[in-house]
Amino acid sequence: MPVEVTKEILLPFVGTALGAACVFVMRGALHTKVQRALTGFAAGVMVAASIWSLLVPAMEQAEDMGQWAFLPAVIGFWLGILFLLVLDRTIPHLHQNSSRPEGPHTRLKRTTMLVMAVTLHNIPEGMAVGVVLAGWMAGNSGITAAGTLALSLGIAIQNFPEGAIISMPLRAEGVEKGRAFLYGVLSGVAEPLAAILTMLAAGLILPALPYLLSFAAGAMIYVVVEELIPEASAGEHSNLGTLFFAAGFSVMLALDVALG
Repeated sequence: MPVEVTKEILLPFVGTALGAACVFVMRGALHTKVQRALTGFAAGVMVAASIWSLLVPAMEQAEDMGQWAFLPAVIGFWLGILFLLVLDRTIPHLHQNSSRPEGPHTRLKRTTMLVMAVTLHNIPEGMAVGVVLAGWMAGNSGITAAGTLALSLGIAIQNFPEGAIISMPLRAEGVEKGRAFLYGVLSGVAEPLAAILTMLAAGLILPALPYLLSFAAGAMIYVVVEELIPEASAGEHSNLGTLFFAAGFSVMLALDVALG
């Protein structure tokens, strides 16, 4: 695997690990407003990445279908939505600021289910990086090296607050610093694994690349609408989450144009 590809696969994971490391330099739990702002920012990055780095390239690659060029994007998008819906219903997990777990009944610890919740939405992010890298390595003219870097960097930026959001509350609940950091890091392991598996799958079935790009987009949008936006908008002063959503969207848009 080329060094450049390895770096871009690991970049989002590094973002998560650095965020989790905040547990060593910050005291107490993150303020609710800070969590809301960071969650809104992450949602903005993911929506922008879904559009500019995944759905638009998917339609561009299907342009030989004429007026039906949207079809692979729509089909892949819905498959991604349904895939995350199945995971959401079959994997026990617990969202931040919630006391009621989702998924099947289990006796897993609260900390484990918190980590699993973050892991769930790290999977589509890893898939997005993997499928874009596969398209670039295959010489697809619609995907550039700079574009893949923009996507990896954007996801890494939004993973930093995600790492902090998982490790800091755990520390506030009495979990030892090293263990809280480890939980934060473990939540990000799914990303490079999903990236590698998706990249290998896309390399084997390149004609399906438009479907896989939009599949990753659908999976990310599911996470944004089902989890991130409700968390960013919960409680009073929900405009804070909205403003940071716009900030995250703008950052990812700027990266895609500047580097793409």
